[in-house]
Amino acid sequence: MSKKSKRKISSPSFSLTEILHLFKTRQDQAVTLTEIAQALNVPSDQRKELRQNLRDLMAERKIIKLDRRHYSLPPQMKAIAGRVQAHRNGYGFLIPENSRLPDIFLSKREVRDLMHRDRVALHLDKKERGRKSGPRVIEVLARANRRVVGRYEEGTKFDLVIPEDQRLFQKIRIPKKAAGGAVENKVVLAEITRYPTKQEGPEGRILKVLGDPDDPALDSEIIMHKYDLPDGFPSTVLKEASAIPQKLFAAEITTRKDLRNLNFFTIDGENARDFDDAVAISPQAGQRYTLWVSIADVSHYVKQGSSLDKEAFRRGTSVYFPQRALPMIPPQLSNGICSLNPEEDRLCLSVAMEFDGQGRLIDARFFPSVIKSHARLTYTMVKEMLQQNNREFVARHPLIYEDLRAMADLGQALRARRMERGSIDFDLPEPEVILDVWGQIEEIVRAERHIGHQIIEEFMIATNEAVASFLARVDVPFLRRVHEPPEEKKVEDFKEFVSHLGYRFSSKGKLQPKIFQRLLEQARGKPEEKSVNYLLLRSMKQARYSEKSLGHFALASTHYLHFTSPIRRYPDLVVHRILKEVLQSEAMKEKRRQQWQNMLPKIAEHSSLRERVAMEAEREIVERKKVQFMRDKVGQEFNGYISGILPFGFFVELEDYFIEGLVHLTRLPEDRYRFLETKHTLIGERRGRVFRLGDRVRVRVDAADLVRRQVDFSLIQ
Repeated sequence: MSKKSKRKISSPSFSLTEILHLFKTRQDQAVTLTEIAQALNVPSDQRKELRQNLRDLMAERKIIKLDRRHYSLPPQMKAIAGRVQAHRNGYGFLIPENSRLPDIFLSKREVRDLMHRDRVALHLDKKERGRKSGPRVIEVLARANRRVVGRYEEGTKFDLVIPEDQRLFQKIRIPKKAAGGAVENKVVLAEITRYPTKQEGPEGRILKVLGDPDDPALDSEIIMHKYDLPDGFPSTVLKEASAIPQKLFAAEITTRKDLRNLNFFTIDGENARDFDDAVAISPQAGQRYTLWVSIADVSHYVKQGSSLDKEAFRRGTSVYFPQRALPMIPPQLSNGICSLNPEEDRLCLSVAMEFDGQGRLIDARFFPSVIKSHARLTYTMVKEMLQQNNREFVARHPLIYEDLRAMADLGQALRARRMERGSIDFDLPEPEVILDVWGQIEEIVRAERHIGHQIIEEFMIATNEAVASFLARVDVPFLRRVHEPPEEKKVEDFKEFVSHLGYRFSSKGKLQPKIFQRLLEQARGKPEEKSVNYLLLRSMKQARYSEKSLGHFALASTHYLHFTSPIRRYPDLVVHRILKEVLQSEAMKEKRRQQWQNMLPKIAEHSSLRERVAMEAEREIVERKKVQFMRDKVGQEFNGYISGILPFGFFVELEDYFIEGLVHLTRLPEDRYRFLETKHTLIGERRGRVFRLGDRVRVRVDAADLVRRQVDFSLIQ
């Protein structure tokens, strides 16, 4: 055995007990690695072992790391874990992982050594309970930002990266030797080599020069790096995907219910490439219907614990940009054998639901199946068949047309029943970016929602509820989609706002979603409709995944989950696995039950986080496209309406385009303006000019700033 090997297995001159004893003798004093080594007489060749022991103690939460150099015992306080939501002005909030706790304000001093989205533990003494009454210890559990996209600024002694995300308010210092060829004002990708402390800001090195900030072709790459969205798949994942046959074998079919004789078809958007769900319907005697909803059996191909599964979990969801998609599973599966492509045999998990004419669910059955989709319909095709009576489509698909008419009737009954129980139906149209053949922005319009969307939406909600109710009835652990009631204060603020618009709103007793639904109905078609919808949405908590039975407030549903999109959402894949286990055995074994109970909280938290990241990324790329679209319209005038009011001005949404811009106070007629927050109103105190939500105005485009992602308007008298 070599001397080197002997050194590897030699015993250290200290123990974990001795290290902990040292910390206990210095209760209120933070110590460095060097100070610990000196106190315990640790020789220099055993510093590596000492550092590893400190990591082990931190993993067990017996000690904490206060900053880059100092360690201490955890304070004898209550700890609240959560994510940092930083503000560009340098303060922030802790968003607790326990959704029942309120957000906690973090001062500039407390946020100085933190970064946006960091996972931290806030230690509170018994008297404080989250209120700002004294110094607090914030322990960093996990850093969220390893790489940062930003604009490069050259300096004399060192250079800087100004992060694209303004919530990353600390400029990243770049040593000259780590510039990587970057030059002034280019967009770069930087890696953080030293995180911020109370004394110093972050430091990093340039990994890649991305290009000119004004280049629209860079949008996707910038957003991908900014949100750390994975693009290509690891070789091990691609190898597993390539090994999966693209055709079915007889052995895979014989154990399943054969539904290939049913008239299944898919209904999706014009640009959809992967098809999770197919529907079929059989009208029955007595105004009854059998609705068949078949969902791609992704779990048959993506086995739990495989490389494919681990990568799908890491991504959590597919992400969709105007020009490209970042799929959760490789295209060989998402566009191939897992996708319910027309005239191809496919493995599914199917739900057969019996409804009466009023949309009441009478019975639901669940089983593995094999189906064949006989047509790929788009929402527009459904609209033209059902609402515009397009004879060409009807003649080409006579059987589908008859089934669509029955589906429309059932969808209407399901929606009426859902509204009757109090489900809240927000009417907030989404923007749709229209690109020309060269990929340039042609137009930004409101995305249509018509009868095709409504049919599929009602069928998918009904399917998700049926699966959730079944799993709850057999009493197994499963991953739910939950939406908790809003906080009382937010409800009161919303109530005060709508009262100034002339709406009566009673929130006495137990809060019911029906009262919000009625209010939205009253506002429908009025100038303030979008503002009421938007402010109500802001008053609500965010829907998330959970292993707990918390209900879904907005849907007025006791049991709800996501089951219908396993190609693009990891939680759906998890639910498929659990449902199949239940169908294969009447009772889940206790050992397996315990395994799921241990796994589900982590899956729920991670999936919720990945969903929020994807939503932010998709929203931001559309905002970038909007600003680019308005750049050649500077100086032009448009009609619009006031969509939001703040102390420094108001936002206007244009009538011609689905685009919003700011009219700053400095671009209003000269006056002293008073902001009435609860009334969402600006009043000129000298001239008496009043600006309210929903008011029609005419504006001129003054600027379209890509850095701030903001369009600036001025008011036309």
